[in-house]
Amino acid sequence: MRSTQYLTAVAALVAPTLAQTFTSCNPLEKACPANPALGKSVAYNFASGAPSDFTVAAGKAPVFSSDGAHFTIAKDGDAPTVSSNWYMMFGHYKIVMKPAPGAGIVSSLVLLSDDLDEVDWEWVGSQGGKVQTNYFGKGNTTVYDRGLTLSDGTKSDGFNTYELDWTAEHVQWIINGNVVRTLTPATADYNQYPQSPMQLKIGNWPAGDSSNAGTSQWAGGNVQWSQGPFDMIVKSVEVSDYSTGKSYSYSGTSGTWESIKSDGGAISGSGSAPSSVTTASASGTTIAASSTAIAITNQPLPITTVSAPTGQLGSGSGSPTGSTSSTLVTTTPSATSGSGSGSSGSGSGGSGSGSGSNATVAVTPTSSSSSSGSNPSTGAGIQLKPLAGLAAVGLLAVVAL
Repeated sequence: MRSTQYLTAVAALVAPTLAQTFTSCNPLEKACPANPALGKSVAYNFASGAPSDFTVAAGKAPVFSSDGAHFTIAKDGDAPTVSSNWYMMFGHYKIVMKPAPGAGIVSSLVLLSDDLDEVDWEWVGSQGGKVQTNYFGKGNTTVYDRGLTLSDGTKSDGFNTYELDWTAEHVQWIINGNVVRTLTPATADYNQYPQSPMQLKIGNWPAGDSSNAGTSQWAGGNVQWSQGPFDMIVKSVEVSDYSTGKSYSYSGTSGTWESIKSDGGAISGSGSAPSSVTTASASGTTIAASSTAIAITNQPLPITTVSAPTGQLGSGSGSPTGSTSSTLVTTTPSATSGSGSGSSGSGSGGSGSGSGSNATVAVTPTSSSSSSGSNPSTGAGIQLKPLAGLAAVGLLAVVAL
């Protein structure tokens, strides 16, 4: 978690608003209530109405219609965001959605835990055809080299299928059946691999709000309100929890997945897709507001997109070079550039599958490719600028100081 001193310093740069890493109770610091478990596979058809398993976490409630849930930004301060009432402990989700267009508008899908593990998708509305992926562990934002900007889906109607497969062995970001990035414990930054029970958060927010100048550059400029409203539309959500039970709780303060306990079930580090899932019933046309404090999560600082190696960035001055055979490949870091020239490494794209139950869909990319050479490059990475200003995950409200 960011220190108070750090937040104060950054606040001076991005006043009058900022977003911050926040959890209502961090189980690594004190005893906290157990997390209610999903413990199964379920499908939500947002086109049929509001699901009772989600509540409004920030901003106004989305509007449900025949084509899905509309997370609409029409004016300053709008930031429609919903959060699942359940947690998953390793699992898979599949979401059909269309991000909102427009400068200054950011749509997002986020998994977030109470001890601030996090896995993100983010779409900057002015960057059509691109999507940003990122991860954090235990709220650690001291290093800002974990993000990758990738080519987005190309469905003509703008609705693409985004999946995340999360196990003890990997996190895979998947677009329309293609694995576009893979993270493993070995390739994640030290102690940064996400591995604690997480909620699903879906939202749309005006990062380029004129009062939030610190994030406007990252978000593509100020929001052009005359071009609104700006709609992020979610058609459906399918989720599988690879673990089972009534609730998940932390034992000790390590935050490792082996320390997580299940009440009435078992923790599973892997899983695979079931042949069918239960469709949840809709509760009407509106979604309930949360009765608890709004959870504000972290967001990497404003970024510039650069050509990045598959290997993780170090502090050296080497110039990683290489080639890749496809723009949509599994981006598994396998080398680290240190002082001097980058060290060699290789990565390969593809998919994995495991045994078990309670997965929503099979993770079977329709294509795979490999790259090799000296720190092969696979797409565009994200070089973050510390202290240039803070941007909230698209699902979170902007907090007035």
